[in-house]
Formats: sequence, structure tokens, C-alpha cells
Amino acid sequence: MKNKQKTHKGSSKRFKITSTGKVLHRSKGARHLNSKKTKRQLRKLKIDKPVEGSVKIKIKKLLGLA
Repeated sequence: MKNKQKTHKGSSKRFKITSTGKVLHRSKGARHLNSKKTKRQLRKLKIDKPVEGSVKIKIKKLLGLA
């Protein structure tokens, strides 16, 4: 009997897959010490960034999409 692959729940909470297949993640540096950052910096940190390189394939495997 073949086992079904389970979704890695930690990865499913941290990453999002777009309809075109890109993997997005939250920007780093927006958790604390924000009072010294400019409003422009904080706005840019709100935007999800794409994952680059071979890590993208590993994340898709964890999410059951590869």
C-alpha cells in the first residue's frame, strides 16, 4: 500500500503559491525595531517576496505540488 504525501503544515503557513507557480514568502525585518524604520521601508516590507533558486523546488515538495 502506498502512503499519501502529507502537506508540511509549517510550510503551508509560511509560503503561498501563485497561480503561475511562483512561491511567495513574508519579508524579513518587519517584526520588531520598526520605530526607527521609515514609513516607506515598512510599506515595502509588507509586500510578499518571491523565493529564488533551488529552495523553491524543495518548498513545492513540502506543499505537495512538485
